[in-house]
Amino acid sequence: MSAMGRSLFCLMSILSAAFFLIIADLKRAEAIEADLSSHLVAIRADFSGDRIQLYGSINTPGEVLVVMRGPDTDFKMLRKSQVAGIWMNTASMTFEKVPSFYAIASTGPLEEITSSATRALNNIGFDNIGLDLPIIKAAGSLAKEWKDSLIRNLMRSGNYQLESAEIIFLGEHLFKTEFELPSNVPTGTYFVSVYHLRNGQIVDARTTPLSVSKIGVEAEIYDYAHLHGAMYGVIAIFIALISGWIGHLAFRKG
Repeated sequence: MSAMGRSLFCLMSILSAAFFLIIADLKRAEAIEADLSSHLVAIRADFSGDRIQLYGSINTPGEVLVVMRGPDTDFKMLRKSQVAGIWMNTASMTFEKVPSFYAIASTGPLEEITSSATRALNNIGFDNIGLDLPIIKAAGSLAKEWKDSLIRNLMRSGNYQLESAEIIFLGEHLFKTEFELPSNVPTGTYFVSVYHLRNGQIVDARTTPLSVSKIGVEAEIYDYAHLHGAMYGVIAIFIALISGWIGHLAFRKG
Protein backbone atom coordinates (compact mmCIF):
# COMPACT_ATOMS: atom_id res chain seq x y z
CA MET A 1 0.00 0.00 0.00
CA SER A 2 1.38 3.41 -0.95
CA ALA A 3 1.94 6.19 1.59
CA MET A 4 -1.07 8.07 0.19
CA GLY A 5 -3.19 4.95 0.49
CA ARG A 6 -2.13 4.40 4.09
CA SER A 7 -2.88 8.04 4.93
CA LEU A 8 -6.31 7.77 3.32
CA PHE A 9 -7.00 4.54 5.21
CA CYS A 10 -5.99 6.14 8.54
CA LEU A 11 -8.14 9.18 7.81
CA MET A 12 -11.18 6.99 7.04
CA SER A 13 -10.61 5.00 10.25
CA ILE A 14 -10.45 8.17 12.32
CA LEU A 15 -13.61 9.54 10.72
CA SER A 16 -15.45 6.24 11.26
CA ALA A 17 -14.43 6.14 14.91
CA ALA A 18 -15.47 9.76 15.38
CA PHE A 19 -18.82 9.05 13.72
CA PHE A 20 -19.59 6.13 16.04
CA LEU A 21 -18.51 8.15 19.08
CA ILE A 22 -20.87 10.95 18.07
CA ILE A 23 -23.74 8.46 17.62
CA ALA A 24 -22.98 6.90 21.01
CA ASP A 25 -22.96 10.32 22.65
CA LEU A 26 -26.29 11.19 21.05
CA LYS A 27 -27.80 7.94 22.30
CA ARG A 28 -26.52 8.61 25.79
CA ALA A 29 -27.92 12.14 25.63
CA GLU A 30 -31.37 10.78 24.83
CA ALA A 31 -31.23 7.87 27.27
CA ILE A 32 -33.77 7.40 30.03
CA GLU A 33 -32.86 5.37 33.08
CA ALA A 34 -35.39 3.90 35.52
CA ASP A 35 -35.78 1.15 38.09
CA LEU A 36 -38.33 -0.12 40.60
CA SER A 37 -38.09 0.05 44.38
CA SER A 38 -38.68 -3.70 44.38
CA HIS A 39 -38.94 -6.37 41.71
CA LEU A 40 -41.05 -8.74 43.84
CA VAL A 41 -44.48 -8.32 45.41
CA ALA A 42 -44.92 -11.17 47.90
CA ILE A 43 -48.53 -12.15 48.62
CA ARG A 44 -49.05 -13.69 52.07
CA ALA A 45 -52.20 -14.43 54.06
CA ASP A 46 -52.25 -10.90 55.49
CA PHE A 47 -51.60 -9.17 52.15
CA SER A 48 -53.70 -6.00 51.88
CA GLY A 49 -52.11 -4.40 48.82
CA ASP A 50 -48.78 -2.77 48.11
CA ARG A 51 -47.16 0.32 46.65
CA ILE A 52 -44.43 0.10 44.04
CA GLN A 53 -42.22 3.12 43.48
CA LEU A 54 -40.26 3.85 40.33
CA TYR A 55 -37.28 6.22 40.16
CA GLY A 56 -35.64 7.43 36.99
CA SER A 57 -33.79 10.17 35.16
CA ILE A 58 -33.73 11.79 31.73
CA ASN A 59 -30.78 13.65 30.24
CA THR A 60 -32.70 15.92 27.89
CA PRO A 61 -36.00 17.84 28.20
CA GLY A 62 -39.21 16.01 27.39
CA GLU A 63 -42.20 14.20 28.81
CA VAL A 64 -42.22 10.91 30.72
CA LEU A 65 -44.81 8.16 30.51
CA VAL A 66 -44.85 4.95 32.58
CA VAL A 67 -47.11 1.97 31.82
CA MET A 68 -47.57 -0.99 34.16
CA ARG A 69 -49.20 -4.00 32.51
CA GLY A 70 -50.13 -7.27 34.16
CA PRO A 71 -50.08 -10.73 32.56
CA ASP A 72 -52.69 -11.38 29.87
CA THR A 73 -55.70 -13.47 30.81
CA ASP A 74 -59.28 -14.27 29.71
CA PHE A 75 -62.26 -12.53 31.32
CA LYS A 76 -65.76 -13.98 31.11
CA MET A 77 -68.53 -11.41 31.51
CA LEU A 78 -72.12 -12.31 32.39
CA ARG A 79 -75.26 -10.30 31.76
CA LYS A 80 -78.34 -10.69 33.94
CA SER A 81 -81.90 -10.17 32.76
CA GLN A 82 -85.28 -10.60 34.39
CA VAL A 83 -87.07 -13.72 33.24
CA ALA A 84 -90.52 -14.39 34.68
CA GLY A 85 -89.71 -12.08 37.55
CA ILE A 86 -86.39 -13.80 38.34
CA TRP A 87 -82.97 -12.31 37.60
CA MET A 88 -80.91 -14.82 35.62
CA ASN A 89 -77.71 -14.93 33.56
CA THR A 90 -79.00 -14.65 30.02
CA ALA A 91 -75.86 -13.74 28.06
CA SER A 92 -72.09 -14.08 28.36
CA MET A 93 -69.02 -12.73 26.60
CA THR A 94 -65.35 -13.75 26.91
CA PHE A 95 -62.52 -11.28 26.34
CA GLU A 96 -59.42 -13.22 25.39
CA LYS A 97 -55.82 -12.34 26.28
CA VAL A 98 -56.33 -8.90 27.75
CA PRO A 99 -54.20 -7.34 30.53
CA SER A 100 -55.20 -8.44 34.03
CA PHE A 101 -53.81 -5.16 35.37
CA TYR A 102 -53.24 -1.82 33.65
CA ALA A 103 -52.13 1.53 35.03
CA ILE A 104 -50.39 4.64 33.67
CA ALA A 105 -48.35 7.45 35.17
CA SER A 106 -47.45 10.53 33.11
CA THR A 107 -46.20 14.09 33.24
CA GLY A 108 -49.29 15.33 31.42
CA PRO A 109 -52.57 14.24 29.82
CA LEU A 110 -52.00 11.25 27.55
CA GLU A 111 -53.58 12.93 24.53
CA GLU A 112 -51.29 15.95 24.89
CA ILE A 113 -47.90 14.28 25.39
CA THR A 114 -48.34 11.45 22.84
CA SER A 115 -49.67 11.22 19.30
CA SER A 116 -52.48 8.81 18.44
CA ALA A 117 -50.08 6.91 16.16
CA THR A 118 -47.55 6.51 19.00
CA ARG A 119 -50.25 5.20 21.34
CA ALA A 120 -51.56 2.74 18.79
CA LEU A 121 -48.10 1.46 17.81
CA ASN A 122 -47.05 0.88 21.44
CA ASN A 123 -50.40 -0.35 22.84
CA ILE A 124 -50.75 2.62 25.17
CA GLY A 125 -54.14 3.52 26.62
CA PHE A 126 -57.40 1.61 27.06
CA ASP A 127 -58.24 1.97 23.37
CA ASN A 128 -55.07 0.13 22.34
CA ILE A 129 -54.68 -2.84 24.69
CA GLY A 130 -56.82 -5.42 22.93
CA LEU A 131 -60.23 -4.88 24.55
CA ASP A 132 -62.10 -4.63 21.25
CA LEU A 133 -64.23 -7.66 20.42
CA PRO A 134 -64.13 -9.41 17.02
CA ILE A 135 -67.13 -8.60 14.84
CA ILE A 136 -68.18 -12.26 14.91
CA LYS A 137 -68.70 -11.92 18.68
CA ALA A 138 -70.26 -8.47 18.88
CA ALA A 139 -70.23 -5.21 16.94
CA GLY A 140 -71.31 -1.61 17.25
CA SER A 141 -73.06 -0.47 20.42
CA LEU A 142 -73.30 -4.03 21.76
CA ALA A 143 -69.52 -4.49 21.65
CA LYS A 144 -69.06 -1.11 23.35
CA GLU A 145 -71.47 -2.11 26.13
CA TRP A 146 -69.52 -5.30 26.85
CA LYS A 147 -66.20 -3.43 26.76
CA ASP A 148 -67.44 -0.65 29.06
CA SER A 149 -68.79 -3.27 31.46
CA LEU A 150 -65.43 -5.06 31.57
CA ILE A 151 -63.56 -1.80 32.24
CA ARG A 152 -66.02 -0.82 34.99
CA ASN A 153 -65.57 -4.17 36.74
CA LEU A 154 -61.79 -4.02 36.57
CA MET A 155 -61.72 -0.39 37.69
CA ARG A 156 -63.98 -1.29 40.63
CA SER A 157 -61.53 -4.01 41.67
CA GLY A 158 -58.61 -1.58 41.37
CA ASN A 159 -56.86 -3.59 38.67
CA TYR A 160 -57.56 -1.02 35.94
CA GLN A 161 -56.67 2.53 36.91
CA LEU A 162 -58.16 5.00 34.45
CA GLU A 163 -56.72 8.15 36.03
CA SER A 164 -53.00 8.58 35.34
CA ALA A 165 -50.75 8.63 38.40
CA GLU A 166 -48.56 11.69 38.87
CA ILE A 167 -44.87 11.76 37.94
CA ILE A 168 -42.92 14.07 40.24
CA PHE A 169 -39.59 15.61 39.22
CA LEU A 170 -36.99 15.83 42.00
CA GLY A 171 -34.91 18.35 40.11
CA GLU A 172 -34.19 18.96 36.44
CA HIS A 173 -33.53 15.34 35.53
CA LEU A 174 -34.63 12.99 38.34
CA PHE A 175 -38.23 11.83 38.65
CA LYS A 176 -40.34 9.35 40.60
CA THR A 177 -43.84 7.88 40.54
CA GLU A 178 -45.83 5.31 42.45
CA PHE A 179 -48.33 2.58 41.58
CA GLU A 180 -50.85 1.14 44.02
CA LEU A 181 -51.59 -2.58 43.82
CA PRO A 182 -54.92 -3.72 45.35
CA SER A 183 -55.28 -6.69 47.71
CA ASN A 184 -56.74 -8.82 44.89
CA VAL A 185 -53.92 -8.05 42.42
CA PRO A 186 -53.43 -10.96 39.98
CA THR A 187 -50.23 -12.98 40.26
CA GLY A 188 -47.71 -13.33 37.45
CA THR A 189 -45.03 -11.33 35.66
CA TYR A 190 -45.77 -7.65 35.11
CA PHE A 191 -43.91 -5.32 32.76
CA VAL A 192 -43.24 -1.69 33.58
CA SER A 193 -42.38 0.36 30.48
CA VAL A 194 -40.90 3.85 30.83
CA TYR A 195 -41.00 6.18 27.82
CA HIS A 196 -39.14 9.43 27.17
CA LEU A 197 -41.18 11.54 24.74
CA ARG A 198 -40.62 14.68 22.73
CA ASN A 199 -43.20 16.29 20.42
CA GLY A 200 -45.48 13.31 20.93
CA GLN A 201 -42.87 10.79 19.76
CA ILE A 202 -40.87 8.25 21.77
CA VAL A 203 -37.15 9.02 21.80
CA ASP A 204 -36.14 6.31 24.27
CA ALA A 205 -37.72 3.57 26.38
CA ARG A 206 -36.92 1.07 29.10
CA THR A 207 -38.88 -1.99 30.26
CA THR A 208 -38.35 -3.82 33.54
CA PRO A 209 -40.19 -6.88 34.94
CA LEU A 210 -42.06 -7.11 38.23
CA SER A 211 -43.04 -10.44 39.78
CA VAL A 212 -46.24 -10.74 41.83
CA SER A 213 -46.20 -14.12 43.59
CA LYS A 214 -47.89 -16.02 46.37
CA ILE A 215 -45.39 -17.32 48.93
CA GLY A 216 -45.50 -19.60 51.98
CA VAL A 217 -48.41 -21.92 52.81
CA GLU A 218 -50.79 -19.95 50.58
CA ALA A 219 -48.59 -20.64 47.56
CA GLU A 220 -48.45 -24.37 48.33
CA ILE A 221 -52.24 -24.60 48.68
CA TYR A 222 -52.73 -22.59 45.48
CA ASP A 223 -50.33 -24.81 43.51
CA TYR A 224 -51.90 -28.00 44.87
CA ALA A 225 -55.41 -26.81 43.99
CA HIS A 226 -54.36 -26.15 40.39
CA LEU A 227 -52.28 -29.30 39.93
CA HIS A 228 -54.66 -31.69 41.72
CA GLY A 229 -58.07 -30.09 41.30
CA ALA A 230 -60.15 -33.24 41.90
CA MET A 231 -58.30 -34.26 45.06
CA TYR A 232 -58.37 -30.68 46.35
CA GLY A 233 -62.15 -30.66 45.88
CA VAL A 234 -62.53 -33.92 47.81
CA ILE A 235 -60.37 -32.60 50.66
CA ALA A 236 -62.33 -29.33 50.75
CA ILE A 237 -65.64 -31.23 50.98
CA PHE A 238 -64.22 -33.50 53.72
CA ILE A 239 -63.02 -30.49 55.74
CA ALA A 240 -66.43 -28.83 55.33
CA LEU A 241 -68.22 -31.98 56.57
CA ILE A 242 -65.91 -32.30 59.58
CA SER A 243 -66.35 -28.61 60.40
CA GLY A 244 -70.13 -28.98 60.17
CA TRP A 245 -70.08 -32.07 62.38
CA ILE A 246 -67.95 -30.32 65.02
CA GLY A 247 -70.25 -27.31 64.90
CA HIS A 248 -73.27 -29.60 65.32
CA LEU A 249 -71.72 -31.24 68.42
CA ALA A 250 -70.88 -27.86 69.92
CA PHE A 251 -74.46 -26.69 69.29
CA ARG A 252 -75.91 -29.81 70.98
CA LYS A 253 -73.68 -29.36 74.02
CA GLY A 254 -74.75 -25.74 74.23
